[in-house]
Amino acid sequence: MKILIICTGNSCRSQMAEGFLRSFDPRLEVYSAGTKPEKEVNRFAVSVMKESFIDISRQRPSHIAVFQNENFDIVITVCDHAKEICPIFTGKVNKHIHIGFTDPADATGTDDEILNVYRTIRDQIKNDFYIFYKQINNGQLTIDNYINT
Repeated sequence: MKILIICTGNSCRSQMAEGFLRSFDPRLEVYSAGTKPEKEVNRFAVSVMKESFIDISRQRPSHIAVFQNENFDIVITVCDHAKEICPIFTGKVNKHIHIGFTDPADATGTDDEILNVYRTIRDQIKNDFYIFYKQINNGQLTIDNYINT
């Protein structure tokens, strides 16, 4: 199964979701991209994923245009901005879904306070994407499970 995860900056949520899906099942072809990608994966995202024994430090943000001519079984948006822009994605896609999360990059405060926000979002992503993975693995993914983009 080939999956593309789209977010605005492709530096936090989509990168964490990609890391989790790959860890759940290495047979999945998982990619992530952004509508306005950052230059690198967010250091806080890298740090909190290491706490979950998943290394996303080698992943790099990509622009969705890189994938425009590819076919995907599922395209998932993880932020509202990408959800609004996603319909311009022109590749062949069997299913568009949205699994939204608050943007941890908006967190302010000390490094510890920011890390706690990232941990919360990381745990939500892990939980929601594990549920998603179990549903696709068991053939239970339906339009009613998720908001269509």
